[in-house]
Amino acid sequence: MTNVVGTLYTGFTNDLLKRVYEHKNKLVKGFTSKYNLDKLIYFESTDDVTVAIAREKQIKGWLRKKKVALIETMNPKWDDLAKDWYGSSVILEERSDEESRNPKDNEILHYVQDDK
Repeated sequence: MTNVVGTLYTGFTNDLLKRVYEHKNKLVKGFTSKYNLDKLIYFESTDDVTVAIAREKQIKGWLRKKKVALIETMNPKWDDLAKDWYGSSVILEERSDEESRNPKDNEILHYVQDDK
């Protein structure tokens, strides 16, 4: 996730749609709500949570320059990849399991964090 000034955040989830919604609506207290990180600019998918955790740790260890290069391989303009995901009346609790997975089952999300 990022914000208007380019602060970066790395994390992972098994429910991409729900987690991005939580960040966009500041439902999760902490770094993302404090710094208004509400733009999804990069993600990767895997069915293996162990792989996701290792990848998150790897990315967090990178310098900002390398993180930016990774983002720009998928999203050179840093567009919000989730900008059209939600209507004005999204109710996440009422989604079926199938609907809660976006874009596929067992989505593991990798944000990019500016920690160096």
